[in-house]
Amino acid sequence: MSLKWTDTLDIAIELAETHTEVDPQYVRFTDLHAWVCALDEFDDDPNHSNEKILEAIQMAWIDEAD
Repeated sequence: MSLKWTDTLDIAIELAETHTEVDPQYVRFTDLHAWVCALDEFDDDPNHSNEKILEAIQMAWIDEAD
């Protein structure tokens, strides 16, 4: 499975499993971007993200954490 920036829910699930000790509500977008790019399954251009995409990933991660 290959993750792209548009796979916000799948990315959120991976982040929730990888960073279990983190409260996603308080993650800075710079850290979020780095963590997404570091996922083994992530296969997209790091420069193709933006604030809207990162916010969508963060919101999905918050939903997963609940």
